[in-house]
Amino acid sequence: MSSMRLHRQHPDQLIVGLVSISDRAATGQYEDQGIPALKDWLDKAVVQPSQYVTRLVADEPQAISNALVELVDEVGCDLVLTTGGTGPARRDVTPEATLAVATKEMPGFGEQMRQISLRFVPTAILSRQVAVIRETDSHAALIINLPGQPKAIAETLEGLKDEAGQSIVPGIFAAVPYCIDLIGGPYIETHEHVVKAFRPKSARRQPTA
Repeated sequence: MSSMRLHRQHPDQLIVGLVSISDRAATGQYEDQGIPALKDWLDKAVVQPSQYVTRLVADEPQAISNALVELVDEVGCDLVLTTGGTGPARRDVTPEATLAVATKEMPGFGEQMRQISLRFVPTAILSRQVAVIRETDSHAALIINLPGQPKAIAETLEGLKDEAGQSIVPGIFAAVPYCIDLIGGPYIETHEHVVKAFRPKSARRQPTA
């Protein structure tokens, strides 16, 4: 597949690939809910509006890997979020397809996602989400496997807060902007009432007057 490389409309604009992995959604038998949930959350969380490229893919390892390679290598995405296909069922192959295209594995993301989900259900230990970096000669991207349900997607990205709005368990997106900094991507800022991006003081940009 030949894809057009996207260009930023602003130097700090994030280019995001959103991939929903489902046999039924890919064949039109089921209306995908994962991609709309991801878009809604990112639009709410990220200060500079993002550009999105979306793909509906069947639960086939090669099809998933191909979509990830296309979005990073050809489209130029900085961040790719997948939803679905991370459980123990026979057709759940998203983690394997993601690892197949990885340059580096980022195990902390999967560990934290399961910690968040364990606050709700003991079956969170059945989730096999992974996160990886894919690098080419001129570009790199962070790829993260997320759960399939919209509520779980938001909880995983945003984390858990108490009634006063204080963080109990940090969401994984708190670490995403700094990770993208480190791999050469745009400087992403978030709305702190949704999720506060963490950077060491030395990596923080001075606010503009």
